[in-house]
Amino acid sequence: MELQKVDVRGVQVCNVTLQEAVDYIQENMKKAVPTAVYTPNAEIVQLCIDDPSYYPIINSAELVVPDGVGVIKAAKILGTPLKEKVAGVVLGERVLQLAAQEGYPVFLFGGKDASRCEGGQSIADQCKKIMEEKYPNLRIVGTKDGYCKKDGPENDRTIEAINASGASILFVCLGAPLQEKWIHDNRARLPSVQVFLGLGGSLDVYSGNTRRAPKIFIRLGLEWFYRLCREPWRIGRMMKLPKFYFGTHTYKRKLKKQK
Repeated sequence: MELQKVDVRGVQVCNVTLQEAVDYIQENMKKAVPTAVYTPNAEIVQLCIDDPSYYPIINSAELVVPDGVGVIKAAKILGTPLKEKVAGVVLGERVLQLAAQEGYPVFLFGGKDASRCEGGQSIADQCKKIMEEKYPNLRIVGTKDGYCKKDGPENDRTIEAINASGASILFVCLGAPLQEKWIHDNRARLPSVQVFLGLGGSLDVYSGNTRRAPKIFIRLGLEWFYRLCREPWRIGRMMKLPKFYFGTHTYKRKLKKQK
């Protein structure tokens, strides 16, 4: 499947629907084509603008989908509209459904460790239990919490555990940009993994520890506002959203002057 890419402030975003993204992943798995999947929102694109060293990392992925209404609006402002928002948390669950259907083994990497969770189970282990009950044919062959060093001997042990599990799909849920950098730096060391998904807080959602915004907030493009209300400590990060929005209008004017 050929993917059309749209340049959104330097990030090459694939112009796909949710179903097309799933089909692309499935096609690449059948062809044994290693595929990294990143889901940038406006905050992540702004991060690249502020620190251009992240551009080659984000743009190295085979599939980059617009996870956020800010990216959709920016593409429209720039005259290159995208088909639809592809929420990473939704795409991730569709991949779990695909794994259950096709028998692909999955490894979950990320989330709080057991010592930081009620009940003495890590977020990844909670997610494994819930998702395997929800999808009886799903095989989650390993888990690792995200509260570990991402380099040195501890990271080597994480790599060894993933390879030993035989997983062909790897969820890397460490938060951006750490998860994208980890995949970029380590994917060559994981020969059995065919799909690498950088999916932020998705394990928290799948495990029931975090609630997604009500449908009305999602439909109105206010999922970010709902999350801010529940997690007010995010206000500093959320300030990047207006910076990105107004910066895109300025960027468009500059492009016009250059023509």
